[in-house]
Amino acid sequence: MPIQKDRLIERLAALGHIGSTPEGAVTRLAYTPGYRQAEEMVRTWMEEAGLKTRIDAVGNLIGRCEGKMSDAPCVMLGSHIDSVVSGGKYDGVLGVLSGVEVAQALFEDGVELDVPLEVVAFMDEEGTRWESGLWGSQAIAGQLTNAALQRHDRMGVTIAEAMKEWGLDPAQFAAATRSPSEIDSYLELHIEQGAVLENKGLAVGVVSAIAGALLLSARLSGRADHAGATPMGSLRHDAMLGAAEMALAAEAAAMAASPTCVATVGQLELKPGVFNIIPGEAWMTFDIRDIAETTRDKAEAGIRESIVDIARKHGLNVTLEESLRTTPVPLSSMVVEAISDACVELGLPVFRLPSGAGHDAQVMTQLADVGMIFVRCREGISHSPAEYVTPQDAFLGAQVLHEAVVQLGQARDIRRHND
Repeated sequence: MPIQKDRLIERLAALGHIGSTPEGAVTRLAYTPGYRQAEEMVRTWMEEAGLKTRIDAVGNLIGRCEGKMSDAPCVMLGSHIDSVVSGGKYDGVLGVLSGVEVAQALFEDGVELDVPLEVVAFMDEEGTRWESGLWGSQAIAGQLTNAALQRHDRMGVTIAEAMKEWGLDPAQFAAATRSPSEIDSYLELHIEQGAVLENKGLAVGVVSAIAGALLLSARLSGRADHAGATPMGSLRHDAMLGAAEMALAAEAAAMAASPTCVATVGQLELKPGVFNIIPGEAWMTFDIRDIAETTRDKAEAGIRESIVDIARKHGLNVTLEESLRTTPVPLSSMVVEAISDACVELGLPVFRLPSGAGHDAQVMTQLADVGMIFVRCREGISHSPAEYVTPQDAFLGAQVLHEAVVQLGQARDIRRHND
């Protein structure tokens, strides 16, 4: 078989050590020394795979090999190597290293595609540091703005400042933009981050659509008072109680919107954060997602209305900020069929499912025909040190990717945007 399973697993383990703790958690944030170390490691492997590498204007790592038709739009494979705080070693990384493995298998077998092949490690997909994601893919799609460069992390460092420290010129971010004429199709292999495949007893799935994510944050201002000396009721302006009710209201709004809609309060911070003081301030996030924009937006409207009503009830001032809004997207039928054909070729069942998580793939639909491959992860756990993919499942996913690339890398009439 062209894919070398042992090599893929060894590289996963090696990259997993960068930014890891003794407990196995991985923290590898954008524009940090740990990220640079990881990027250089992947760059070395790309070059071993016969790819010519470069770092673009925002820090995306791109490896490329030419095809028989060097001026043809390329087939691009990609994902990310940044992580959440205390995450796992497979999220994003499995897709990047599977792409490198596919390129190396083709290189070692002496197979030259008709079209060029690129493998990309996108910068800051998770958005953990600046609470906004898909940075590298948005740069390639030409969706970044000067205003986005001024977002600051919890230490007060802006994206522009971090880029300068990294050795990049933030004023040149637009140079990362690619044209649709450069990219024919984009494929992303990713762990499922859910338990659907495991419950079905399947190693690999074919993604049919990606949910659109909306991220809101709310800052609540009440009054900090003594917990013992302030009676319950109207004399209290408890930011924590308001936040708790808002979280429950978000759950109710999502459930009322549609069976596929979800809403999550993933962050909640209280001030002054002392056991015997009523919280005077709270800050919280609302992550709202659905595969249909209309129902996602219906849930958003319900959540916004509830926030205003609850704030009034508790005598709180509230400010809302939107930091991310992505559109749900169906994936290209042409690429979905290529991945499905690859599964059939390898004797694997063809099982199609939507992605509730956001990925660089949804941004890349602005430039190319896009498809995704999901690989089963144990118990559906992700963004956790417990995140795990068996070597055999990783191998099967990379094989499917390889077969799909061989098919898409043949000369054909170029089609665009979800034919």
